[in-house]
Amino acid sequence: MNIRFEQELQSGIKQLKDDRVYKRLNYLDSPQAARVLMEGRGEVLIFSSNNYLGLADEPSVIEAGRQALARFGAGTGSVRFICGTFTIHRELEEALARFVGTESSMTYVSAWNANEGLTATIVQEGDFVISDALNHASIIDSMRLAKSITKCTTGVFKHSDMDDLRAKLDANRGARRKLVWTDGIFSMEGAIAKLPDILEIARQHDAVVVMDDSHATGVLGKNGRGTAEHFGVLGEVDIITSTLGKALGGAAGGFVAGSTALTDHLTQRSRPQLFSNALPPTVAASSCAAVRFIEHHPQRVANLHENARYFREGIIDAGFTPLAGETPIVPIIVGETALAIQMSDMMLDEGVFVTGFGFPVVPQGQARIRCQLSAAHTRTDIDYAIGAFVRVGRKLGMV
Repeated sequence: MNIRFEQELQSGIKQLKDDRVYKRLNYLDSPQAARVLMEGRGEVLIFSSNNYLGLADEPSVIEAGRQALARFGAGTGSVRFICGTFTIHRELEEALARFVGTESSMTYVSAWNANEGLTATIVQEGDFVISDALNHASIIDSMRLAKSITKCTTGVFKHSDMDDLRAKLDANRGARRKLVWTDGIFSMEGAIAKLPDILEIARQHDAVVVMDDSHATGVLGKNGRGTAEHFGVLGEVDIITSTLGKALGGAAGGFVAGSTALTDHLTQRSRPQLFSNALPPTVAASSCAAVRFIEHHPQRVANLHENARYFREGIIDAGFTPLAGETPIVPIIVGETALAIQMSDMMLDEGVFVTGFGFPVVPQGQARIRCQLSAAHTRTDIDYAIGAFVRVGRKLGMV
């Protein structure tokens, strides 16, 4: 063991603890749901999960995974084109494409891999890729990787600032190919991208729109089909990436959806696709069952929207000022990272698991408690959580 290396790691961890920004893992001993069993805590309410539709413990979703384990075994054992692709992967990819309104889709072992594997595969030197300033870290890293590999040019436009996007596309009119990357829902703000405006500007500049819809798939739109359905532009986004690890059952995995030519190109050239095993068949089958469940139970999406509205109104009435929005992500800004972590610890003492986020996840001075609603929450759950916020807020002098 390299002693100096180990000492440097331990010193860094100690500094995090001294600064009161050290993250601790909480272990659950039950399925992800509105209420869970937490080791050392007993039953707690979850208000920090991406399990937006409550499908992580939906019996039909679980049973689909069990049946796939018995039919297909634990996994492919290698890369898809080398050892064969299970039919459940094709079934899932067809279902995902239908759900998000594209011709085709390609699954990956994570949404991070999907984003990482996309950008560098479809750009080359002379191309220009631009990203919203508040896009997810996986998009940022995918662009950094693409720039390193292909020598393409990259840029950033101010968050949801269409004038800045237009100006930077104007400045790069000579690029061979132009890509505009945006989140559908910005995960730390709960804000929705100005998708119709982005599409219009992209058409004016012959640019390709790529949207990460991870926090919107299963969430936005009357039927949960995402940001495009929310704005009535289903089928008009060039490329959609998203996750299977949030509303679609919450297990793992991600996908890229677009034209058949795009997914065929990814099969041929995307490095995470060429050098990684396929999704475990249990995950593929449970995700497929989750898509079917949403298609047949649109009321679950309506329940999520109603819960988000009810919580947001209640937390405002209680004296807090969350960021404005209409999604199930309700961030309460508290300022410093240490305070956000302290508040989340105090909320856990009240039996509510909600997470504090600070720098570098969000900008300095904008630390927050990010509340996330689920269709699985009852009014009793929501009322209790609001009451816990009031009790903690009073102790901290916030309300």
